Formats: sequence, C-alpha cells, structure tokens
Amino acid sequence: MQYNAISEAKFISRPNRFIAKVMLDGKEVTVHVKNTGRCRELLIPGCRVFLEKASNPERKTPYDLVAVEKDGRIINIDSQAPNAVVREWLLGKGEYSLVKPEYKFGDSRIDFYMEKGDEKHLMEVKGCTLFVDGVGYFPDAPTERGAKHLRELAGAVSEGYETAVAFVIQGEGITEVKPNDATDPDFAAAFAEARAAGVKVIFYLCKVTEDSLEIVKEIVGYRGSD
Repeated sequence: MQYNAISEAKFISRPNRFIAKVMLDGKEVTVHVKNTGRCRELLIPGCRVFLEKASNPERKTPYDLVAVEKDGRIINIDSQAPNAVVREWLLGKGEYSLVKPEYKFGDSRIDFYMEKGDEKHLMEVKGCTLFVDGVGYFPDAPTERGAKHLRELAGAVSEGYETAVAFVIQGEGITEVKPNDATDPDFAAAFAEARAAGVKVIFYLCKVTEDSLEIVKEIVGYRGSD
C-alpha cells in the first residue's frame, strides 16, 4: 500500500492514545495517531515521525501519524495497514476464488473469509510493532478482542474451516512474532489453544518505507515456545 503526501516531523508528546503533538515545519501541530496501542518504545520525544495529510480538509487533526523511525529503521504503526496489505497479498496470489473482508462468524467479525475450490478459509490479521532483541511480540497492550477471535478460529476448525492467524510485521529485520505473555496472558493462552486446535500461524514480512508498506514474504509455522 502506498501513502499520499507524506511529511516528516519531530515527535513531542502523546497526550492520549488518539492524538500526538509534533513539530512540523517549525510549528507545533496536533495529529491523529493511527494506533491505539501503547507504542511507548517507539514514540519517544525527539524521534522522527511520518505524517500523511488527511483527505478531509475540515478535520481538526490535519495529519495522521503513520510511521516512526527507531534505530535507523522505519516502523509502520498504522493499525489499518495490516488488513490492507494482506488483502493486496491475497488478491495478488490469485489462489482464492473469493476473498471477503470483515466476515461475520459466530459472535465475531473475522478479518478475512476465502474460498479455494471446496475449501473454506478464515484468517485473522494482527499487526506487530513491538520488537525486542530481534523478535516481535503481540500485543503491546491487553486485547480482549484478540483472544476472542483466536478462540473463534479454534472452534471453526471443528466445523471444517481452514483457519489461520496472520501477523503482519510492520518493521524490517524481524521474522517471527511471539505472544506477549507479560502484557496479555489471556491472549497468550488463547494463542496456545488455537495452535493446539489446528489454527495455522503465518508471519508476513514487509518492506517498510516512510510512505509505503508491502508484504514481501510469507512464513507459515510457529517456531517459538508459548
């Protein structure tokens, strides 16, 4: 996916999870943060951030903060980007006769429903921006919704669905994601239950720039320990 009209700014502060203060062209500007996670290890005062100009000129926050630079690496923190790039990837592969986003299943909306011949597939997508010692961790904040969706996928296996949880790694140089047990033990438990039930784990490695995010490789299979 490609962003439009990207500007570089300097991060000042994050008064709440929805907005940030940045220095842009010598002026302090309030911008929208497209990620409600903590991002504490990324949004550090003085760091370089990248902003996309909002399409609505009447909006109170004229820019969206979509990426940040840390240790010389650009990390995309746009929480809407993972689903967008996975959709591009799935359609680009041409393996499925149907790719339907936001599919109602059970008490949840699963990110993608796909069909391949007689096979029915369900995929839940998670974006990962928390990297520690070369490993990605999810989530960076507790997520009841995340655990719920994993348990829905586990139940779907017994109904004949092919299911997967896909982690879109929004920074380069990381090849796997582990559940963040310290932050969300329930998600970690649901992740273990899902794997035991037969839910596949997929890692999508991306090329990341200040104005783009693109999946370049798919790795199937979890190599870590729960």
